[in-house]
Amino acid sequence: MSRRGWALFLAMGLIWGVPYLLIKVAVEEFSPATLVLARTAIAAVILVPVAATKGQLRPLLPYWRPLLAYTLIEICIPWVLLGYAEQTLSSSLTGLLVAAVPLVGALLVWMTGHERVERRRVAGLLVGFAGVALLVGFDVGSTNLGALLAVVGVVVGYALGPLLLARYLSHLPALGVVAASIALTAIGYLPVGLLQRPSRPPSAEAWLSVLGLALICTALAFLVFFALIAEVGPARATVIT
Repeated sequence: MSRRGWALFLAMGLIWGVPYLLIKVAVEEFSPATLVLARTAIAAVILVPVAATKGQLRPLLPYWRPLLAYTLIEICIPWVLLGYAEQTLSSSLTGLLVAAVPLVGALLVWMTGHERVERRRVAGLLVGFAGVALLVGFDVGSTNLGALLAVVGVVVGYALGPLLLARYLSHLPALGVVAASIALTAIGYLPVGLLQRPSRPPSAEAWLSVLGLALICTALAFLVFFALIAEVGPARATVIT
């Protein structure tokens, strides 16, 4: 992997290591749907005007179907499932379970023939997952099956999303794809997010968590992630988990 690839890889490992803690804090006061709405709406307000000014939204129009599929699989479904799961699971256990993404990604890559997956790479992924388990701890004693299944849905979505991106959207402007997918998610969650809004004003801690999720873990993160996929491919990119 190139020096640029390593820099992007390390940056993404840090940026997307943070959301689990922030989500855990936020769902104490926001419903999962309202959290997704707040996170994506704030990010969209920042990204959409910039993408529109640079003319990076119009080229997406002929590709609205794969863009919509990517948005559903990578953002809409996984993010609400994460919020639901972290109402019960600890942030550490959630992060551990999501670390299975590259294993599922490698399986999908092998099934679709997108990249060649060698046994040595699979062994490395298994060793890496075992290392995460040892570091974090596997505290599943008090968890419920519904929350665990929700994280399974997140894992599948996070593994499949980069493949869709690489196959159908990689030739499009990255900023445009990010802005459009985030905006579509915000629009989709607008009705239910408003309906489930908190009955009392959320605390400053909860709002700071939402801002961190929106600005760092969404707006900035996806731009870096797209660059990482372009540099190292979709299968290797998921190893950040």
